Amino acid sequence: MIEENVILVNQADEQIGLMPKLEAHEKAVLHRAFSVFVLNSKNEIMLQQRAHHKYHSPLLWTNTCCSHQREGETNIEAGNRRLFEEMGFNTELKELFHFIYKAPFDNGLTEHELDHVMIGYYDESPIINKDEVESWKWMAIDEVKKDMEVHPEIYTVWFKIIFDEFYHFLEDHKI
Repeated sequence: MIEENVILVNQADEQIGLMPKLEAHEKAVLHRAFSVFVLNSKNEIMLQQRAHHKYHSPLLWTNTCCSHQREGETNIEAGNRRLFEEMGFNTELKELFHFIYKAPFDNGLTEHELDHVMIGYYDESPIINKDEVESWKWMAIDEVKKDMEVHPEIYTVWFKIIFDEFYHFLEDHKI
């Protein structure tokens, strides 16, 4: 299997190069990424639990899906591709905002991403890809916030950061 490259960017989100994904996480180099939040008509977030065999953050809960854009792919195209690959469905996505964060893992890797946060709506059950996703559930936004405070260890490092940004965005904007 060929390792995918990530798109290296500067703080203005301008592409400055490509690097293998693992190397970028080892060196903590800033690269482009995206995070998708899918909500249902009850305003609940579809969360996924990462597969048990993932090389980092196995069995931790996180947003509906997230990954890295491929060279030449728009943010929305990348979000739709990965949403289908991981969760088995398509829905219209809208980009809300982007921000930069840095999150070290216990295994020595670091996420240093310019993250494009997107939202979509869906009311059905996903058809999860067991190579990527262990389980899934709907959870009310305020319940996620409260549960993260009580059980932070069951959520991915990046989801805690991204969720906080998402939560404050929802407070400030009508979507």
